[in-house]
Amino acid sequence: MKRFVEALKNMFRIPDLRNRVLFTLALLGVYRIGAHIPTPGINADVLAEMFKQAQGSVLGIFDLFSGGSFRKLTIFALGIMPYITASIILQLMQVVFPYLERLQKEGELGRRKITQYTRYLTIVLSVIQSLTIASTLQATNMSGQSLVYHPGIGFTLMTILTLTTGSAFIMWLGEQISERGIGNGMSLIIFVGIVVGLPRAVDDLITKARTAAWGPFTGLALIFLVALMVAVVAFIVFVEGGQRRIPVQYAKRVVGRRVMGGQSSYLPLRVNSGGVIPPIFASSLLAFPATAALMMGTRWAFLNTIKERLQWGEPLYTVVYITMILLFSFFYVGIVFNPTELADNMRKNGGFIPGIRPGRNTSEHVSKILKRLTFIGAVYLAIVCLLPEWMIAGIHLDHIGWGIGSWFDRHFPVWFLKGLGVQFYFGGTSLLIVVGVAMDTVQQLEAQLVMRNYEGFARKGRLRGRR
Repeated sequence: MKRFVEALKNMFRIPDLRNRVLFTLALLGVYRIGAHIPTPGINADVLAEMFKQAQGSVLGIFDLFSGGSFRKLTIFALGIMPYITASIILQLMQVVFPYLERLQKEGELGRRKITQYTRYLTIVLSVIQSLTIASTLQATNMSGQSLVYHPGIGFTLMTILTLTTGSAFIMWLGEQISERGIGNGMSLIIFVGIVVGLPRAVDDLITKARTAAWGPFTGLALIFLVALMVAVVAFIVFVEGGQRRIPVQYAKRVVGRRVMGGQSSYLPLRVNSGGVIPPIFASSLLAFPATAALMMGTRWAFLNTIKERLQWGEPLYTVVYITMILLFSFFYVGIVFNPTELADNMRKNGGFIPGIRPGRNTSEHVSKILKRLTFIGAVYLAIVCLLPEWMIAGIHLDHIGWGIGSWFDRHFPVWFLKGLGVQFYFGGTSLLIVVGVAMDTVQQLEAQLVMRNYEGFARKGRLRGRR
């Protein structure tokens, strides 16, 4: 702890680093101020009632990434989601369009063009989402009450202008933090939006402790929950920093009068190469049935049945969620990582893996290792994402048919099947985001301190982020 406090003091002793940190905190403060400015013309009370009925739908995912702004429909209601969606779309399109692939390989100039295209696509997506939100709000009634005070073309244009401008401003804030502050600006905005709800979670635990919500075992249950959260965070830190290092040897080459190469290196492959993208994709798809049931459940009753089967803790939800995470992990890693191109670049630079022939054999060897790591990473993502949900809602094995569920109901405790009912603030996806962003930011601070000959946060070695 003493070393940590000393590192914080050193961070503020360096003028440039201090200015970067304060600049980052100031812009994040601006973001939180904007998250409390409401969009004109919205009936906030009726909107809050709608969100209570929309738990588990895609609206909850938007609310997560907007830091609660979507629930209140503030000027930052769209949050960072349009930018994230645009970035993912362009990343996937690089495989389809050779022009974007060439831009990616052109270095800094190409990346600037891709960033510019991402901004344009973000604005387009923001306009489309704003128009959809305005139309949905005007067409929705809750218990005979309208969500909009004065519906019409004026409200639609005002909503599009307000929400699109807010999304563009958030994008600008993120870029300014990345350029002139510390850490990745977009990631930090998501991080702050999630962390602001932590006091509510702490207050919920304190309330349960005072009211003895779990009877005589309340104290033990709280200790177990805190210990479990600490263990999960430690597990995430351990896996996110894990690498499989493949040794690479470079042959000696004579360039002019200089002898180059002849050195050993390694190729680092992350255990979780897909990051948080597979759980986000899986959660988004699983949330669509709940969204469809919210909008059209009165017309088609089968949508409500599907929604009930795909709720937290249901066996079908668990099976589908794990399957989707596995599929999206392999799909995403297959797009962003090309073993054949890697093998060709190694061969052109005179590099080879000891015991493996250059070219096709190298590509197959790296691909084999990557598949194993991706499977391990996907299992890790499924465990981390499902564990908090199981603690909240339980594992509803008693809902299985054919007489199997009744056996589980007789032989398993109620808390296992129904959950503890505690309102964890951190779900699986949000916990991955919070820990990952914290690791990357602290790692950058560590690098800045060490570069200026100051002691960092770690006593031995260097802190390792996800990048």
